[in-house]
Amino acid sequence: MNKYTVKEYIELLQDENLVEEIVNCEKIMNKEVNLVSFNSKEIEEDTLFVVKGVTFKDEYLKEAVDNGAFIYISERKYNVDVPYVLVHDIQKVLSCMSAMYFNYPGESLNVIGVGGTKGKSTTTYYIKSILDVYSKAYNKKDTAVISSIDTYDGVENFESHITTPESYDIHKHFANALNSGMENLVMEVSSQSLKLDRVADVFFDIGIFMNISEDHISPIEHKDFNDYYQSKLKMFANTKNAIVNMDADLASNTVAVARRDSARVFTFSMKTKDTDFYAYDIRKDGFNTIFKVHTPSYDDEFMLTMPGLFNVENALAAIATCYLMDIPVEYIKEGLKIARSSGRMEVFHTKDMKIIILVDYAHNKLSFEKLFSSVKEEYKGRRIVAIFGCPGKKALLRRKDLGTIAGQNSDFVYLVAEDPGAEPVIDISNDIAQYVKKYTKNYALIEERGEAILDAVLKAEKEEKPTIILLTGKGRETRQKYGTEYLPCISDVEYTEKYLSEYDKRHNN
Repeated sequence: MNKYTVKEYIELLQDENLVEEIVNCEKIMNKEVNLVSFNSKEIEEDTLFVVKGVTFKDEYLKEAVDNGAFIYISERKYNVDVPYVLVHDIQKVLSCMSAMYFNYPGESLNVIGVGGTKGKSTTTYYIKSILDVYSKAYNKKDTAVISSIDTYDGVENFESHITTPESYDIHKHFANALNSGMENLVMEVSSQSLKLDRVADVFFDIGIFMNISEDHISPIEHKDFNDYYQSKLKMFANTKNAIVNMDADLASNTVAVARRDSARVFTFSMKTKDTDFYAYDIRKDGFNTIFKVHTPSYDDEFMLTMPGLFNVENALAAIATCYLMDIPVEYIKEGLKIARSSGRMEVFHTKDMKIIILVDYAHNKLSFEKLFSSVKEEYKGRRIVAIFGCPGKKALLRRKDLGTIAGQNSDFVYLVAEDPGAEPVIDISNDIAQYVKKYTKNYALIEERGEAILDAVLKAEKEEKPTIILLTGKGRETRQKYGTEYLPCISDVEYTEKYLSEYDKRHNN
């Protein structure tokens, strides 16, 4: 990997108009930087240290200097006797320096970004599935992914904590993917990553705008819906080929911004034919969904084996993406047919089909609306039981939205822990419950998810009508956030498989 000097990093920051003061750097201008880091625990000899974070303490910088940092960049001066550069936007500083430190790896990858309130994860994995099928046919490397579910870059493969990581980590994953021989990387792009400039130096060959609905409004996220929406729109400024869902709220405004900021714009829809890509003749065949798609050069039929009628929308975005990448239609068909998104619309059932448990990450208003609507259409005649919670201290409007939707559409509701952080679970559940009980008295507050799942199964076993249990929010995640820590937990899927297996044994099926 090429190494840059202190002078070259400072010139980069000056070109970006980020520098306010350069102090005692004259003698080290030509010194090569061995490592750029913002983590005081990860320091090597000759490290350039970037100071960021509202909880950053003086002792962190002293620790970094003791371990090999010889210069720091910060928004304020610290009482440490090393050269430093003062800047006015440390987020942008870290972004552009990270891209440079890793030698701009994104420029040599096909980077696909997926934005929107709902459908980012599923669309991401649909695209990855198609590209992996195509790559395998030509003995190429599979596709790297950065998502809210997991991160895989050819070197690292782990369960994700957040949707879009810090800028330094993004460019590190790009570099790992490139060095592993990968050609494609698909990633979810969150509103926070756009607002906080984590992706300021990421340039998308294709950028997808799925939809917009009020979410992530809180003192620590977005102050209001406009701030949330405007943050989402920032993706187009870094996008070559934009793909916009014309069925989404504010679609006309969104596509206007895309046409202003992106080189080319393509549209898709499930409702109108006045788009570049549209789906029609959508029908169910057992658990499968069959649909036709019109593209600029062909019409063809596709199949999804993953449930959820709303997933046709996600599939359309994936088809449009792969069409623009010149992927032949046979690979698109095969990729969608086998596509899965871990923890998304995963269906489990007892052998006698009396109880179905649908595990999904649905966690906001739009995803809940589409989930309940789809379930009522696809699983007619069943009791509906919802098991969910909300995170602590953020996205506060979700509590009203999810409580209202679940109360209106469920026969029974369980309110459980879902990454409560520093907020007591009982407080979160009571907050949600005030909206649930406007529509039903059939609800329970049970903190432990496994206990709620077991209770739901046992109650469904005694009911005459068959039941579908909607288990949302955590999917296959094996960690739960309490306080500032992510503690190990049993996944929803593991609980589901255990309790349905016990049911089958009781009924000798």
